Amino acid sequence: MIIRRYQPLDCIELAELFYNTVHTVNAKDYTKEQLDVWATGQVDLEKWNESFLQHYSIVALDNETIIGFGDISDTGYLDRLFVHKDYQKQGIATAICDKLELLAHEVIVTHASITARTFFEKRKFKVMKQQQIERKGIVLTNFIMEKRL
Repeated sequence: MIIRRYQPLDCIELAELFYNTVHTVNAKDYTKEQLDVWATGQVDLEKWNESFLQHYSIVALDNETIIGFGDISDTGYLDRLFVHKDYQKQGIATAICDKLELLAHEVIVTHASITARTFFEKRKFKVMKQQQIERKGIVLTNFIMEKRL
């Protein structure tokens, strides 16, 4: 596995990985309706690319295939962390997080899905608040979590 900085040409592949991961890995914790409003398959690639470029964004590769990605802002907000559905439980999210956390100064905050909560708790993140997010009339639960460095 190689981890490198995000490049704009990665954006389409990241959008596909995001959709496929949400609709398979997160299916155990969310309904089909919830998955459909969370990952619609209609990512605004221009906005995503802009966001990746504004953050410290990295991708994990197995040969030429992107198998995971993550990004963190200058303020310590860990925005996205996703691993390809076929590469779960292989330490990829841990490797990505390890690199992202090196950039944080005092605290890292993330909005973790039900599925990801345990992963972040094992990394010493604490649940600060459970929240309900509404998208197109459908409510999704996630957790504001933080880790003090």
